[in-house]
Amino acid sequence: MNKYVRSIISAVSALALSGVLFGCAREISHTETNKVHNDGTVDTKEKTVTQNPDGTVTKKEESKTTRP
Repeated sequence: MNKYVRSIISAVSALALSGVLFGCAREISHTETNKVHNDGTVDTKEKTVTQNPDGTVTKKEESKTTRP
């Protein structure tokens, strides 16, 4: 059982270390806009800006139209 505990501890440590070294993207801004037309159609636009651990900035825009 001692080897089993050591392998679990080393696996958890490796995962924790990878999270510290690589980090996660940080969301800088998020905007969501909904527009409803007379016929009931809804246009949704989302814009998300994130900063990656290496300092680069990523912009993501999504548009969706929902018809009744």
